[in-house]
Amino acid sequence: MTKIVYFLPMTKLHRVVIVAYEGCQLLDVTGPAAVFGAANEGRSHQVYDVTIVSPDGGAVVTNCGVALQSRRIGGQPETLLVAGGSRGLKAATMRPDLRRWLRKVAPKTRRYGSVCTGAFVLAAAGLLDGKRVATHWASCQRLAERYATLDVDADSLYVVDGKVWTSAGVTTGIDMALALVEADLGAATANLIARHFVLYARRPGYQSQFSPLLQAQTSAQSAAEAPFVTLIDWMQAHLDQPLDVPALAARAGLSERSFYRKFTDATGKTPAHFVESLRLDAARTLLAEGLPLKAIAARVGLRSSARLGQAFERRFGMAPSLFREMHAAA
Repeated sequence: MTKIVYFLPMTKLHRVVIVAYEGCQLLDVTGPAAVFGAANEGRSHQVYDVTIVSPDGGAVVTNCGVALQSRRIGGQPETLLVAGGSRGLKAATMRPDLRRWLRKVAPKTRRYGSVCTGAFVLAAAGLLDGKRVATHWASCQRLAERYATLDVDADSLYVVDGKVWTSAGVTTGIDMALALVEADLGAATANLIARHFVLYARRPGYQSQFSPLLQAQTSAQSAAEAPFVTLIDWMQAHLDQPLDVPALAARAGLSERSFYRKFTDATGKTPAHFVESLRLDAARTLLAEGLPLKAIAARVGLRSSARLGQAFERRFGMAPSLFREMHAAA
């Protein structure tokens, strides 16, 4: 989890190759490609040369029916990414020619990786052995069971392990591509691209695939008897206030016993566990901004830096000061 700091010479043309195949996820290809393409705009010379390749070349029909024009696999990329997919993924993992080419070129790249379930293709080629990797949340267990040597991170949006970059589902390919551009050209360029794409925020790799807020909102919306969506929004905006069962039950207009039971059924977490998840998720974001521990503890309702440290280390396995050192903006 070291901070990646290296930059491309501004005159260097960097070859990016994205592997597609029949039935791959369209956004796994076009999301990263658009990010690299945007990095070329407004410059006197091209920085990235982006090529889409496939085992057979020619038109590749993606999962949504949109066809992409591709070249046949070949050449030596500097950055290599493999797209994910559902329909066609198994066939891609079984292509001997694709596996041979990946094994030939990946060791010579500056970095290689995958978007979403593209990790299965790299794993089938033996290129992820012993690595910590990410993939779509729905496929984490299957990936871990099929390839026992992998350390599958079911939480992170994207993971960097040495020269291997892997991301979770679909839109996280954009997040990872922005991080790749930041490593090459600096944060200012990556932030400018994110702004151009009208992204709400650039998401760091350590951010969960599902935030506690989104998980709870989704669960609550599916449980018609538990009207907690509005309450969840209010909780997120008032983390510094007392969020114990009596206070939340009163706001929801329920008895404490009824609130505890219905909230737990709707969100899958007890109120105390859920509130702590919200607070620690917010604390991670504030730590990455470089705020002092005491100020963060007050803002997220954990009262003291000692209590923040205990809860943070229990949940994430590291002290908040170490997390801030690793992730705070330079």
